Amino acid sequence: MAVSYKDAGVDLDQYADAMQRLPQFAQRTHNSRVLPLAGGFAGLFRLFDGKHQYKDPVLVSGTDGVGTKLKVAFRTNRYDTVGVDLVAMCVNDCLCLGAEPLFFLDYLALGKDNPDLIAELVKGVSDGCVDAGAALIGGETAIMPDVYADGEFDMAGFCVGVVEREQLIDGSKIQAGDVLIGIDSSGLHSNGYSLVRKVVFELAGLESDTHVAELNTTVGEALIRPTRIYASLLAQLFEDAALRASVSAIAHITGGGLAENVERLLPKNVSVVVDRSTWQTPAVFDWIQKLGDVEREEMFRVFNMGIGLVLIVRPDQMEAVGNQLTKQGDAWRVIGRVAEGDGTARYEN
Repeated sequence: MAVSYKDAGVDLDQYADAMQRLPQFAQRTHNSRVLPLAGGFAGLFRLFDGKHQYKDPVLVSGTDGVGTKLKVAFRTNRYDTVGVDLVAMCVNDCLCLGAEPLFFLDYLALGKDNPDLIAELVKGVSDGCVDAGAALIGGETAIMPDVYADGEFDMAGFCVGVVEREQLIDGSKIQAGDVLIGIDSSGLHSNGYSLVRKVVFELAGLESDTHVAELNTTVGEALIRPTRIYASLLAQLFEDAALRASVSAIAHITGGGLAENVERLLPKNVSVVVDRSTWQTPAVFDWIQKLGDVEREEMFRVFNMGIGLVLIVRPDQMEAVGNQLTKQGDAWRVIGRVAEGDGTARYEN
């Protein structure tokens, strides 16, 4: 008896169906810098064109995944937001170098073909790319029977951006007296979900559709909320050359929390003290902490605790930067200062 690929778990007809649905999600993110390449094995993107010219361009790249937040998607059967998380986790890292996101590629691996699921996931990636101003110029969908459990999958993404070398923001210009401006997160973002799932589902025994009074929503809705993308915020801020020049560092607050992600940027001759009394921790973090009896310091080490992005700016431009953020409707506050020190960051209060 002849054996087919389908017998081995890969249905090429379903795969073709899925692939036919995806070009529309990529095309809506394209601009004049994306070169058409029907049936190509890679994507093409023009760095220089009539509108975009550079003196000494540096390409900035970042890659990441969604992590175990995908387990929440499996539980809730909600797949329209994790693609946004994927883009956010990659793009936000590139933004920290002062880069403009150019293009994005995604990698999706499943145990078996599911055209509807694949389309929903890639639409989420497309939504994130539209928000980030990045073109989705390619990707890969791999069907891998026996590698992934039935109904499960994994996602990874890759972002490339560009910045003029003289405008790189890498933390090397941080100096004593600089001010830390904290910008709100949209919630948990895409970090710490192994702890979240243990507390919420294993220890507390809650279900995705359980209503949480203190959050005024269900468990699933609270946990699946996508990561905020900060590309538009920084693009508008950096339209003012003086404001851009005043930013000595940018930190994306992910795993490790605020202090650890700021500390990685600091020169060895300065330190930072973050005043935790300067902002109110969002309710979702308080709920998780209380539900699992998690120590406060552990919460701040694992989660962003309401601050998704930190700008370190010159003190004489602090008010101007804050005014521009306010015009954009962004919530911000001064959460710390840079002083002479030994390259460390710590909390007070």
